[in-house]
Amino acid sequence: MLHGLLNLSLWQVAGVALILTHITIASVTIFLHRHQAHKALTLHPLVSHFFRFWLWLTTGMITKEWVSVHRKHHAKCETAEDPHSPQVFGIRKVLLEGAEIYCKTAEDPKTLEKYGSGTPDDWLEHRLYTRHTHLGLGIMLVTDILLFGAFGLTLWAVQMIWIPFWAAGVINGVGHYAGYRNFETRDASTNIAPFGLLVGGEELHNNHHAYPASAKLSNKWWELDIGWLYICILEMLRLARVRRIAPRSRIERDKTLIDGQTVLAVVQNRFHIMALFGRNVVAPVLRVESKLADAGTRKLLRQARPLMIREFLRVDDTASHILQKALETSQTLATVYQFREQLRDIWANASISQERRLDALRDWCRRAEGSSIRCLQNFASLLRGYSVLQRAAV
Repeated sequence: MLHGLLNLSLWQVAGVALILTHITIASVTIFLHRHQAHKALTLHPLVSHFFRFWLWLTTGMITKEWVSVHRKHHAKCETAEDPHSPQVFGIRKVLLEGAEIYCKTAEDPKTLEKYGSGTPDDWLEHRLYTRHTHLGLGIMLVTDILLFGAFGLTLWAVQMIWIPFWAAGVINGVGHYAGYRNFETRDASTNIAPFGLLVGGEELHNNHHAYPASAKLSNKWWELDIGWLYICILEMLRLARVRRIAPRSRIERDKTLIDGQTVLAVVQNRFHIMALFGRNVVAPVLRVESKLADAGTRKLLRQARPLMIREFLRVDDTASHILQKALETSQTLATVYQFREQLRDIWANASISQERRLDALRDWCRRAEGSSIRCLQNFASLLRGYSVLQRAAV
């Protein structure tokens, strides 16, 4: 019985471990995250119950607790109430102790009451999954030992640490600390590809924070969201139904009239537009100004660069002073930054009417195109061409 009933080699057991942990990741990203926490899709009861059963066996996590902690993360992101922000706790603590932080938050009844609505509330949940969380883990341990012998102990240990490390540690930690950003969201979320095969698409964390209710996490053609692939397969088999995906837009180069569709497309794509403004307007102006500046001013502009581009930054008195001094060095830079803030104001005020937003966007584009800053003129022309191209939400 050294090798168990299946009598597999070490390498074969390693392959089995990758398959089993991948099923667990798929269960987390499809069932817990996209289906339960954000209601981005619906699942056939058989599929839903399989995911619940598998997570009970391999993680012992309770659906309501996981959903509550995740929803609280979105509601309180990067604040002292965020359950797992490296901006608050530090990257080392979240990376190495993410599971402990999760458990502490999950034990708070107020969190469960406020953020746990809409999760499973049937007999199985109350009498088995919630009441006997360790029973599933014990069944998995015995099954692993019977099938794989001594290797089964190692396999079980890998299964137990897989979600705490990749989800609670890497995604919640590195995903708010380092990586690239497609969208200038008002948090520190990042995309940390190329771990797609290991974490099921969850590495596209910045994309997710830009559009939390989207069942699809990828945005660029080269980004791999294997969770979305599985959802599409389930949908083809009529075992799932996608409710929402991130809005899509197209840019019509010959469009000059700014209308209601333009405003809708700009508002829906505001996080992408702010990132694009940073890359296409702020960054080029900074490069030109740096070439013309002396060594001291170049250093000041380097320090001010993230303050002019990133939406999420804690701007204290020192940072405010650096930004102000940098803007004083160049009228062009000050103008570009002023236009950036005015563009954000178009959608930041939720109380203004669509007509006022339309007037504000038209006025912004007119003034930007009338400026003497070429990259700002080009950006305004690009903005005019935005139109909605979106899969219907139900």
